[in-house]
Amino acid sequence: MLTLGVNIDHIATVRQARRTVEPDPVAAAVLAELGGADGITIHLREDRRHIQDRDARLLRQTVRTHLNLEMAPTPEMVSIALDLKPDYVTLVPERREEVTTEGGLDLLSNFPRLCGVVEQLQGAGIPVSWFIDSDRAQIEAAAKTGAYFIELHTGKYADADHEDQRQQELEALQRGAEQAIAAGLRVNAGHGLTYWNVYPVAAIAGMEELNIGHSIISRAVLVGLERAVREMKLAMRGEL
Repeated sequence: MLTLGVNIDHIATVRQARRTVEPDPVAAAVLAELGGADGITIHLREDRRHIQDRDARLLRQTVRTHLNLEMAPTPEMVSIALDLKPDYVTLVPERREEVTTEGGLDLLSNFPRLCGVVEQLQGAGIPVSWFIDSDRAQIEAAAKTGAYFIELHTGKYADADHEDQRQQELEALQRGAEQAIAAGLRVNAGHGLTYWNVYPVAAIAGMEELNIGHSIISRAVLVGLERAVREMKLAMRGEL
């Protein structure tokens, strides 16, 4: 059954704008779970622009579903993950100047080191997912690292200007999912998905989880977080 991981980074973004104590990501995670979230996703960035180390520790203690820690594959972040022990880790690219993650991680550029990161984390019982583009070479590399999951980057699909371009990107995601499953990988997806474009991705054969943040938190500002999560799950089923 397809599940929904709710990314609560933007709750922390609002809090950090004033360097205050609210809104609280821990409270947001509780409400998201009450609304039907199957998991909570957080990105602990190297510059700590939103989620903070304390948030991650408290969420590890309070999340009742599963906690997905997004992070760069750096020694600092690996050390934090080994201490925190999230339910799984999603390794992502990271640039200080970017507004949000701009694309999938390039596994080919530093393959031996990245294999070592997987070995460290999975050796400690923490499953690893690679956030990558739907590219044949990247998916092959992901399988060779021994990771359990990939998360297909859906940004190109979400940002497509025309229906024919969107269809091409959707077909690329479908091919990527098929290739990954054939290679023994489990498949998640995320980035830029909204209530209006999520269903075709949700319908891809073998898709296990969608990680969605900005669209849900944006709607939550107007209708509340529990309702926003419930409505996204409806949209994933094509019922909204």
